[in-house]
Amino acid sequence: MVATQTAMQQLDLVKEAKIFDILEGSPDPRLEASGVLAKDGLFYVIFDNLPHIACIGPELSRAARDNEMIMQERGHRCGFEDIAYDSRSGRFYVLIESLRRGRAKFMAAVQEYDPNFRYIGSAWLDFPLDRPNKGLEGLTCVHREGQTYLLGLCEGNRCKGGAEGRVPGGGRIHVFQRGSRNWDRVGKIRLPETVLFEDYSGIAVADDRIAVISQESSALWLGRLAPDGWQVIDAGTSYALPRDADGSIVYGTAEGVSWIAPNQVVMVSDKAKPKQDHRCRAKDQSIHIFRIPVPARP
Repeated sequence: MVATQTAMQQLDLVKEAKIFDILEGSPDPRLEASGVLAKDGLFYVIFDNLPHIACIGPELSRAARDNEMIMQERGHRCGFEDIAYDSRSGRFYVLIESLRRGRAKFMAAVQEYDPNFRYIGSAWLDFPLDRPNKGLEGLTCVHREGQTYLLGLCEGNRCKGGAEGRVPGGGRIHVFQRGSRNWDRVGKIRLPETVLFEDYSGIAVADDRIAVISQESSALWLGRLAPDGWQVIDAGTSYALPRDADGSIVYGTAEGVSWIAPNQVVMVSDKAKPKQDHRCRAKDQSIHIFRIPVPARP
């Protein structure tokens, strides 16, 4: 994995900021950012440890007038992993990674909000998970032939936890369509086996462009999604998040991604774990804008 990562072309950093430094009104200084959505020039950020949703202006400045914390008093209170938007209904969906359903089953769920972020309700993503803390990490919305679908990205390779889930080459995305009670699983997308990520932590789709990020590998993969099926139609390109001068990972907690433009993405980073390199703390609990460089010729 090390040789593959160091061979990747690196993304170009445009700007970044610690979320707490630019956002007034947070009830908690600990902001475990886990998902981001770029919409109408603004960034909506959700957190693993809070139910509230942050709105951040593109300046990434404390002086930005659009910055606010949208408080939520209803619904589940933690465990959120990503946020998606349905442009047809105007509804927002926030992903809960994994919850117990019944005595021995775990499933992901989504909470639904209206265009003003008023809570509507929740529904299961009907796909069984093998453990509570290795579920669906990314969520995005896609329309096909007048129908709305949610794409849920598995955290582990082949949707497995433990050592098996860290064996690269098995990225999986499950496709869900709204049923009478739940979001029913209706398809599966396999990422190319050449995507050598140890885990997967965020997904975004715009037109036929698909972006997937990895926290452990500190990398972004970009590919193209078939317009009339659930397949990736090329091998795509992987990019490393910017490294330290000695090639070490500094963006070690990237957990959400969204398209700003065909050559630009926004990401957010979770709180660094105590076992991680101290250099990752400088970039944690932050929002970042990256430019995608022109692919280098072989």
